Amino acid sequence: MSSRRRTLTLPSWLPVDAYILALVGTVVLAALLPARGMAADVAGGASTGAVALLFFLYGARLSTAEALDGLKHWRLHLTVLACTFLVFPLLGLASKGLVPFVLTPELQAGFLFLCLVPSTIQSSIAFTSIARGNVPAAICAGSFSSLTGIFLTPLLAALLLGSAGGGFSADSLLKIVLQLLVPFLAGQLLRRWVGGFLTRHKKVLGLVDRGSILLVVYTAFSEGMVAGIWSQVTPARLGALLAAEAVLLAVMLALTWYGARRLGFGREDRIAVQFAGSKKSLAAGLPMASVLFGAHASLAVLPLMLFHQMQLMVCAVIAKRRSRDPEPVREPAGTDAGPLSHPAATVTS
Repeated sequence: MSSRRRTLTLPSWLPVDAYILALVGTVVLAALLPARGMAADVAGGASTGAVALLFFLYGARLSTAEALDGLKHWRLHLTVLACTFLVFPLLGLASKGLVPFVLTPELQAGFLFLCLVPSTIQSSIAFTSIARGNVPAAICAGSFSSLTGIFLTPLLAALLLGSAGGGFSADSLLKIVLQLLVPFLAGQLLRRWVGGFLTRHKKVLGLVDRGSILLVVYTAFSEGMVAGIWSQVTPARLGALLAAEAVLLAVMLALTWYGARRLGFGREDRIAVQFAGSKKSLAAGLPMASVLFGAHASLAVLPLMLFHQMQLMVCAVIAKRRSRDPEPVREPAGTDAGPLSHPAATVTS
């Protein structure tokens, strides 16, 4: 292994992601200084542009060739997609039984939206690498989930959320197409010319990604403060939401691990299935919520923000524990190589 590479390691204590702290700070700023009047119009316009930019960058970065190459491990990818877009939504629908005694209708809509969001890429890869799982499979599974989610998440939201999502009229669907799908397809079409530039400036564009999402969060929570919807979230309701999300995460972690074993996957593949199939992407979900929920986006994204931090903390513990497992017996011939034999296994900081 090259000495210039550094393997991603997590602190010994439970991680509190720095970006989550930035998101919390943005929420506090929106609570203290919400955008009103003309400032709200400017923030709303900037947020719309930021969402379009995000999905353009998503499209421009996605390598179609790499995605097609990953199809050779189709059983694993289908398993992750089924967990993300079938099992999760079914559990989200089951949460309707928690209304009104545990969750309010608005929080339950956000809980259900959380279940419709695609999986993560970066953290799935990182935790799979730490746990000595199949990193190439995690890369492809996360990429497929993100790509599928761009098209499937809005459709599932329109089907399952209905009026809880702010009303899915023809105008709403047109906004989804113009703000999400058109920029994404434009990025794919222009990837040939802009892909090299994006690769060379990956760190700077990463800051653009995160800054854009912070703007989306500020705009959404400002609208919620001005509309007074935060009076609906009491400490008891917040505690109930956290408990419901803890159960959701525990169920998915157990299902992906033991279900993958029943399907005949080896240890390395089971690790990839568990980390890619049990997570939800904050980066993809926040801008989608701003388009789908409009003025109600602040309550809609609260469950996703809480779940995101919870999954990081829990999966960090699981990944460290898996990394101390005895060296596994090599997979039978014909399966994907283990993570240490693939250059993507080393996640640089």
